[in-house]
Amino acid sequence: MEAPAAPAPSRAQIVTLTMNPALDITTSIDVVRPTDKMRCGSTRYDPGGGGINVARVGHVLGASVEAVFPAGGPTGGLVMSLLDDAGVTFRQVAIAASTRESLTVNETSTGQQYRFVLPGPRLTSAEQSLCLDQLRMAAESAEIVVASGSLPPGVPPDYYQRVADMCRDLGIRLILDTSGGGLRHVSSGVYLLKASVRELRECVGRPLVTEPEQVAAAHRLIEWGRAQVVVVSLGSRGALLVTMHTGQRFSAISVPAGSGVGAGDAMVAAIAVGLCRGWPLAKSVRLGIAAGAAMLTTPGTATCDRAHVERLFELAAEPCDLGPVFNA
Repeated sequence: MEAPAAPAPSRAQIVTLTMNPALDITTSIDVVRPTDKMRCGSTRYDPGGGGINVARVGHVLGASVEAVFPAGGPTGGLVMSLLDDAGVTFRQVAIAASTRESLTVNETSTGQQYRFVLPGPRLTSAEQSLCLDQLRMAAESAEIVVASGSLPPGVPPDYYQRVADMCRDLGIRLILDTSGGGLRHVSSGVYLLKASVRELRECVGRPLVTEPEQVAAAHRLIEWGRAQVVVVSLGSRGALLVTMHTGQRFSAISVPAGSGVGAGDAMVAAIAVGLCRGWPLAKSVRLGIAAGAAMLTTPGTATCDRAHVERLFELAAEPCDLGPVFNA
């Protein structure tokens, strides 16, 4: 399959980096059973991976966005074709191996969702360097870089620190949303870190059962210099926003239950869009809460609708001020 030509590069407000993109495949079946051959329903294909999802939502919300990612093989060609159809500008770094696939199966009889995530292709050192080169070129005139998603095999765990160093050199704010070694090996240079409670727990090595413990852990990362701002996603309980001096709690927006795939990426995208609009942090996080809620109502990783996000944003409550933050 011949890969489509990328749209002509333009000055993007937001540049995203996805080191481990995927072709997201979503289907459904009445009951998931072991061993049996299961006949699934219709199939949906979406371009996926953290930064690509961020770019798609940012584009829908009206921001100028450019996605940077490695891609190879027929799967990578399909990812690019789908992005091209969506009108999302991108820069592909051609790689020898094939882009991974991810499978989501919705069990209709129970409403449960099964997600199968493959590790992705192994990137060579040369391919990794090319990704940084393309990111630098795309980001030179941007306002925000969003690095999001896992690191594929062969990429060292300090790779995102190299991205942070680059953004610092360029004077551009970096939003980081990752986990595992990619998160633990970042020591400085991040403007906003978005983390789940589990990811925050991995960083500080504590259970973090209560909200004060979660706020204190986020504040500890700021004190250590890893980030200036930490947003902790709490799923159905909303989110926390922690800065050096204050903390705020944001309530979730109630929506009909649906697929949770891509909700966190939508949240990050909307926060970046709000910041590019010149909004304060709290208002940007409220937009993020609205976008994450809107994403819950879409099938698979289908992109949320801008009008829906704006309606939910009007319903988003003002945050609760937690007062001065200190480490427990």
